Parts: sequence; C-alpha cells; structure tokens
Amino acid sequence: MSQETPSTMVAAFRRTVAERPHEIALRTAGGGPSYTWSQYAERVARIAGGLAAAGVRHGDPVALLLTNRPEFHFFDTAAQHLGAVPFSCYNTSSPEQVEYLLAASGATVAVTEHRLAPAFATSKPQHLILADEDFGGPGLDLSRVEVAPGDLLTLVYTSGTTGRPKGVEITHANMVAMVGTTVPLLDICPGDRMISFLPAAHIADRWASHYTHLWAGTELTTLDDHRQIVAALTEVRPTLFGGVPQVWLRLVAGIRGIPELAPALDLAVRSVRAHGAVPPELEQGVLAPLRVRLGLDQVRVAVTAAAPAPPEIIELVNAIGVPLIEGWGMSEVAGLGTLVPPGEVRTGTIGLPLPGLETRLLDDGELLVRGPTVTRGYRDLPDETAAALDADGWLHTGDVARQDPDGYLRIIDRKKELLITTGGKNIAPSAIELTLRTACPLIAQAVVVGDGREYLTALVVIDPETGADPADPAVVQAVADAVAATNATVSRPEQIKAYEILPDVWIPGGDMVTPTMKVRRHAVLQRYAAEVEALYAR
Repeated sequence: MSQETPSTMVAAFRRTVAERPHEIALRTAGGGPSYTWSQYAERVARIAGGLAAAGVRHGDPVALLLTNRPEFHFFDTAAQHLGAVPFSCYNTSSPEQVEYLLAASGATVAVTEHRLAPAFATSKPQHLILADEDFGGPGLDLSRVEVAPGDLLTLVYTSGTTGRPKGVEITHANMVAMVGTTVPLLDICPGDRMISFLPAAHIADRWASHYTHLWAGTELTTLDDHRQIVAALTEVRPTLFGGVPQVWLRLVAGIRGIPELAPALDLAVRSVRAHGAVPPELEQGVLAPLRVRLGLDQVRVAVTAAAPAPPEIIELVNAIGVPLIEGWGMSEVAGLGTLVPPGEVRTGTIGLPLPGLETRLLDDGELLVRGPTVTRGYRDLPDETAAALDADGWLHTGDVARQDPDGYLRIIDRKKELLITTGGKNIAPSAIELTLRTACPLIAQAVVVGDGREYLTALVVIDPETGADPADPAVVQAVADAVAATNATVSRPEQIKAYEILPDVWIPGGDMVTPTMKVRRHAVLQRYAAEVEALYAR
C-alpha cells in the first residue's frame, strides 16, 4: 500500500482503486455478478451523478434498505463521495419503523429493491430509487471530491431494546481510526476473502465488510440469504470470517450432529486442554478434512462478537483448528472496542482494549471507554448524548464488566438488566440464558425472570429455523435436559426453578426482539405477565 494514510473513507476507496484496478472487489454468492475495483469505481461515479441529480448534497442523509448485494456497496460509496450520510435500515423493518427512521434522520432520498419497496408505503420519500433497476447520471469526477475527516460517514440506528432506536453518528475520522487499528491487528491483506451476510444496518457488517473492504482491498462476496451461509463458506473458502455467536452455535450443533465425529471432537478438546495441540494423526485424518468440508480450511482469523459467546463453543472451534477469537463492540465505538489477540485463546473474556482506546470501570462495574473511535453523539438527541458521553469524553457503555490481572475484560451483563432477588442476590440473567441456549440448540431465546422474586423462572422460545415443534415431547424433553444441565453449573440462587415453553415465534424486529435478536425484556414481561405469574404460582 502507499505510504500516505487516508484521512477519510472516500480517500481510502480511491487509494484502493488506484492500487489494484483489475483485481476482483465484489462477488455475488451462487455465481452472480462480480466486479473489479475499476468497475466498482465506474458504478460509483455514475450513481453519485444520479444521486446529485436527485438533489443529494453534502450532509444529506440517504436511507438504504437493501439485501447484501453489490449494489449496497455501490450506492453507499457513491453517497459518501457527495459528502452525504448513507445509513441502512433492517430488511425486516415494518413500514412504520421505516417511517420513523426517515423522519428521525431527515432523509428524503431512499434506495431499495423491488421486493422491499412496500416497506416505504407510509413514509413516501421524495425520491425512492430501485437498486435493481439501471440508475445513474453523468459520471462524477471522483478525484475532485472534497470530504473532511470530521464529516459524518454514516448513522447506525441502535436496536432499541428499551425505546426508539437512536442514530449513532459516526464520522470519517471515527471509522479511519477503527479500520486503521483493526486491519493491521487482524493482519488483513489485499485480496483476503470475506463474506458479507450480516445486516448492513448493524455496525458489525458495516465495519467488518464494507469499510474494511474499502480500506484494505479485500475480495468481498455478498450473500443475500444468511440461511445459505454453509453453502457460501464452501464456495468462497474465506480467509477471514466473522459471525455472531448464533452462527457459531449452529455450526457447532451441525458438527455435533454427526455421530461418528463425537469421539474425535472430544479427543481434540481434551488434547488441547492437556497439551495445547491435537495429535498429528487426528489433525490429518479427521480435523483437516472436516475444515475442508465446512469451507473453513483457509481461515486465518475468525471473530465472534455482538453478544457473549459460550466458552465451550470457542474452545471446540479452536480445537478443530479454526482460530476463533472473541471481541466486544458497539455502534458507539464504530465497531470493535476489545479483542482477544489473534493466536490466543482466552475463553470467557472479550480480550484487551484496542490500541488507542482507554477503558475504566466505575465502582458499580460499568465499563467506560474513551478514544478516537467513540461517537460524537446521537443524532438530534442532546439529552441522550449527554447521558452517554460525560464531560471528559468517556462513553458510558451500560455494560457491567470485570478485569483480570492481565488486563483482560469479561462482560457480566447489561447494567439495566441485572436482577436482584428478594434474598438480595445480584444475578446476571444473560449468562444463564446463554448457558441454556448452548445446552439446547433448539432454543432461540430464553428469558430469565426473577427481579424482586424469591427465585428464578424462565420463558423459552424454540428456534423456528430448526423446524422443531414446541409441543413435541422430544423437544420438551430436550429443553428439560438443558434446564437440568444449566442448573448443574450455577449456584443455587441462579437455578431455574420453573419454566414455560412458549408456542410463539419471535420475529426479528418485532415486539419481542430487535432486528439483531436482542430481547426487548420489558416488552416480554408485559406480554407474558400471565405466564410469568403462573410460573410463580406453581
């Protein structure tokens, strides 16, 4: 790469195009269209011209409601070159949710595709552009673009577990600091193969797929259906791969579902625990072919973040030879905030703070962070911004954490979600819920209840993608076994004394869970108040 470090993501894109114009930039999973960096730049110039003709100017928000497809990258990067502020809506958003986001952001121009266009039925933006139709204008001269580091790059609307989503403002300088740190830390190189399958409305995909791609010149394959990730892995054979814990849980459940692998998996875990490595014959005869079968044989670094990952999952994935590390991040830090150093296995921790990011813990354990990646605030919400960012620039994350003598951090739970029983016991429900979901892959959600109660109970929702019937006796028994297994690993006050398997499906972005499947705990307790009372009446 050239010696001059870009100060904006626009400059990073132009550098990448200049250095590797004929290399593949974007692919479409399943054999769809692919584009070189020079073709990418041509599309960006034409689309930027079209957006300018539609009235998009410096600082204007542009709403994107798109599946994971090359056009997302074209339109987002084109809007950047106008100094505009492209942001994404979740594909599962209802018309009312889209209407709120457009009103909150001030966007009058939106980009979508035919099958998602009904989501704009109530908002009716001034310009609704369809990305799956030909769109463009006279090509913009990309070399004459003027964008400053302090200009807004994007808005990331938070999931909104307790209220309306807030628009996190991320500047070019924020993201340059993020990718400028994480690209060398993860040893990301031009041509590294990655897959974009998480929602672009989530900071994980925007940072790891889109902006890292522009900065480092990776080869990115877009996948518009996350359920096809297994097929995409064997097609792409990524060198870098990241996924939320649910992706790894399902992957491990699939591996464990192959009976003949069970002895080898157990031996691999035991060998790594005892000796730090697996026997050569196990590696050559079983594990190496397994990684090829999974499409993970060329992965140099794998990352899990966005939610706590079960330690046993990280241990098993590493034991089969996939170097999985855990990190922690949030929209307000433009991506990652902490990471286990590549090459290390520290199960149960979220690693060390990224270089340049300061951390401290308050007396109650809340994690505070400060540094160049931290947001300047929430869009048009001065009170919420003041509550999150103090006068000294510390971001109050809302996460309760602990730090070990080596500096490694461990997340306990969200501060607002800690339970206190009538016996005075402080309990972190997410740890129990995670253990329960790990013990039974059929479980999509488990909500532990017990604040102000004598003991804990739980509501359980079965994952519809497994095809399992909540009323099936085999499913009922699997959940019972998981509860028993969970209770065997926790203290007596943390044990689940009663539970209910709900017959409902919780849709992403619906009333019960956010688009990223975070539980709207208050809404759940309101909706299922009768079921909870019945549990305590048993």
